[in-house]
Amino acid sequence: MQTQIHTQDETSTLIAGDKVSGTSVYNTAGEHLGSIHDVMLDKQSGKVAYAVMSFGGFLGIGEKYHPLPWSTLDYETSKGGYVVNLSRAQLENAPMYGDSDSPDWNRDYETRVHDHYKAPYYWGMRGEGI
Repeated sequence: MQTQIHTQDETSTLIAGDKVSGTSVYNTAGEHLGSIHDVMLDKQSGKVAYAVMSFGGFLGIGEKYHPLPWSTLDYETSKGGYVVNLSRAQLENAPMYGDSDSPDWNRDYETRVHDHYKAPYYWGMRGEGI
């Protein structure tokens, strides 16, 4: 007898990782800022650390990628997307990278990202686990 495994892509509180990619990101004024390009997970804890948002460009050319600490995003059911408390100008001055210059995802870079957004470190207090 063969057992079939059925999985759902989404529940009221859970969503499959592949469904997060492509989800729109808005600011609190309702302005569309970009969409989720990727999600970064901490290998050891399994915590979602960042949503990497694509921003700008045209048809995928010239896009910039902004790692947003996961704690800065709120899912807004009515928008069907995530909301961040950022203006377009704040985002343009945030840590970012392009297709050809992916960052070295080390603790120094992550600290810079979290400090820019004034977000708590997903790995704990400064000095813990570093």
